[in-house]
Order: sequence, then structure tokens, then C-alpha cells
Amino acid sequence: MAKSTLSFVCQNCGAAYNRWQGKCESCGEWNTLAEEDTSGSVPVSIRSKRKGRTFALESLAGKSPDAPRLSSGMTELDRVTGGGFVRGSVLLVGGDPGIGKSTLLTQATSLLARGGHRVVYISGEEAVAQVRLRAERLGLSDAPVQLAAETSVEDIVSTLSEGAVPRLIVIDSIQTMWTDTVESAPGTVTQVRASAQALIRFAKKTGAAIILVGHVTKDGQIAGPRVVEHMVDAVMSFEGEGSQQFRILRAVKNRFGPTDEIGVFEMTGLGLREVTNPSELFLSERDLGTPGTAVFAGIEGTRPVLVELQALVAPTSLGTPRRAVVGWDPSRLSMVLAVLEAHCGVKLSGHDVYLNVAGGLRINEPAADLAAAAALVSSLVNAQLPTDAVYFGEISLSGVVRPVAQTPARLKEAAKLGFQRAVLPESTRGETGGDAGLSLNAVNSLTTLVAEIAARGSRRGESNGPAEKNATPARFRRGDG
Repeated sequence: MAKSTLSFVCQNCGAAYNRWQGKCESCGEWNTLAEEDTSGSVPVSIRSKRKGRTFALESLAGKSPDAPRLSSGMTELDRVTGGGFVRGSVLLVGGDPGIGKSTLLTQATSLLARGGHRVVYISGEEAVAQVRLRAERLGLSDAPVQLAAETSVEDIVSTLSEGAVPRLIVIDSIQTMWTDTVESAPGTVTQVRASAQALIRFAKKTGAAIILVGHVTKDGQIAGPRVVEHMVDAVMSFEGEGSQQFRILRAVKNRFGPTDEIGVFEMTGLGLREVTNPSELFLSERDLGTPGTAVFAGIEGTRPVLVELQALVAPTSLGTPRRAVVGWDPSRLSMVLAVLEAHCGVKLSGHDVYLNVAGGLRINEPAADLAAAAALVSSLVNAQLPTDAVYFGEISLSGVVRPVAQTPARLKEAAKLGFQRAVLPESTRGETGGDAGLSLNAVNSLTTLVAEIAARGSRRGESNGPAEKNATPARFRRGDG
């Protein structure tokens, strides 16, 4: 019999210690160490003496009898995965509770089952009747999806090994699975790691694609040991604000495709609806003619996306002004504020600054610097920016507006949505690809843009004159239905 070995394992990162302590030295979290039995089911003396077996080596050249990818039937999901599910791959999907992970996977499995593929949905949190109720609400109760409510990994692998190999298996969720090889409770780091390893081994052996659903912590990270994210082939994050109907599927890791693509969905009463034109959706509720708003022409993967940046600059009553940002990198906001104060003479040390990306989208692109700066200055001087203009460009520490990639795609998307002007870096003028019929305002330094906005401004409480007529694209004017 194996000797029982007790250790204290961090439930956040998986680090093990010989004794209990309040803080994990690996991840810095407090009160996350729990006592677990880390001994294996096979004695160490036997494991050390077992001889390895020989296996056949194959060449890179060779043909697979089946298609390399399996399309899910959902264009936005296939975009994020890189074209579909790869045979033998394991995907980890994380997201906040109630964000729509189970709804998304129910729709995907139903579409595949209707296409003639064997699809199995294993639920460890809900009963079969509850899954059926969701499918009935979505109008998918007639799809031939095989359901089960089970948490034992050995029983799941034994059942799936009978008959034809499933093309897709959904495990909802990996935190509820447990295996007999370890003695820890379900949900602990040891159980999650061992259960994931057993399912990954089954996927590689049989060629079935497996989707693991993972819980997330309070800061948005997938719960459990980080080693599970290294073990799987792809990690996808399902994001969205509870007050918004938009849902965004983003690839954090993908061995078979890009990690900069996003899939946009809209939550409706009948489930998730794919959004083919996210720019129009993000701009549908624009506050036209309000100081502090600017439209940013960004790129998410291969697709241009237009989104509104909202800024509010207000005098502070505190000794240290507040800096709050939602949907953008706080460090880039601090950099833009420093450049505005150092090179443009914009004094913001006595003001609170708030920046928000409308629609719940998270922007990671440096090209949003110019739009953020325009929105901040517009709010400070109470100046209305042109409602038919888009902004994009990276700001350097010297105040120079640097060029960004894929300028023609940004301009083409802006022209398609009815915008007529574009404020962009001077060095990209020759790369506009015919400028898409837009009036271009190329700026070389941030000082030039700040001077143009300040000339339109007025003190708060004063009228800034009549709003521009015929400057707003028809589809974005309030009152046009």
C-alpha cells in the first residue's frame, strides 16, 4: 500500500507546501492552502521499478482519413477556434457564472448533432432534466444530443469508449469531476489536474474533441491550477457585462489558430445570436453631440471593429485625483495623461479622469491612444467632436502620433457605416488604399490635435453653438427610428 502523504496545496495556483501558512508564496493569495493527500494509488517503489514499453515512431508525412477540422455551424465560434474543432484537441472555456457558457455549448452541440455527428454532453452541475429545459427554451429539443449527468471520470471514459467515437464531448464543468486515482475532494487542485489529464489522454487516444468548462475566480482568471491551461490545446474566455446583451468569445491560447480573433454574440430570449457586424451593434446607442465621446476604428484579429470611447474629466475634491478605466489598459491611460500634460500643456493633475469603452468590449490595441486623448481633451474643454469622424493612432512618449497597421481596413469599415472623416497618423497617408472616400485629417503630433479640439471648446455651462447638421450618419441619428 502507498504511504499516505499529506501536504498543503494552494487552491489558486497548485503550489504545495509541507506545512500550513497563511499566504501562498507562489501566487501571493491569502488563506488558499488546503490539506490534501497527494500520494498516488501505486507505491513509489513499484513506480520506480516499472520498465517503459517501446512504441512506434511515425514520420511527419501522412494523410488523415477524416477532415482536420470539424465546423461547429456557428461562424463566430469557428472564427475564434481557427476554423473549427481539431480532432483530438481539448478546449477550456471559462467565464463568469450566468454569462452563457452552457447556452453557447448547447447551441453548438445541437448544430453538430443535427449534422449527423455523435455529440455527448456530460453535465456535472445540472441534472438531465435541467439541460433538457434549456434545450427546450432554445428550441433545440429535437437535436439528437446524448446527455448524461455524471462526475466520475472513470465511468465517463468507459461509457464513451463503447460504440462509435464521439466527435465532440462537452464536460460541464471540470471542477465537478473526480477520479479514483487521487483521494482529494472534487474541486481541489489535485482532482482537477488528475481529471483533466485523464480526459486529455482519452481525447488524444481516440481523436474526439473535448470542451472543458471551467469556473473563474473573482478577478476573472480560470479557477484551478494554471497547469491545466498548459495541458489543454486552447483556452477561450467568454466575457460580457451583466447589464449588456453583448457577449464576446476571446481566445487566450490556441495551438491551432490565432489568439487575436473575437466572436461577438447577442444574448436574446432564444439564446445567443451571432453578430456579423459588431461595429453597428456597438455604435447603436451612441450619445451624439456630447463632449468626451470619440469613435475608435480598431482591429480585432482580421476584422475591423468601431467602438465608442467615453471620457469624463471633472475637478477633484481629493488630494489624489481618481483614475478609473473600464475596457482599456490603465497603464496606457496613465501614459496618455502624462504625454498630454508634459507636451501639450493640458493640466489634469487637479481633475478626476474616467474612461469607458462602450458596449463591454475590452481593447488591447495601442491604436486607441489617439481616440482616448481626443475624448479626454474634448471633455476637459467641453468641446463637441465631429460626430462623423473616427480616430486611430498610437501616441509615443515624445507626443508624436505613430502609424498603426491595417489602415485601409479601418477606413473601409468607417466608410461602410456612414462616417465621412478620419483622424489618423501623418505617416500612414500613403497607406490608405484610396482613403475609402473619407476626408482625412493626418496629424503628426498630439499637440496639433489638442489645439484643434481646444479651439472648438468653451467653459462648462456655456453653449457651444448649434450642433453640426448632416454630420451624423443617418443610421446613428436619434429619432430616425
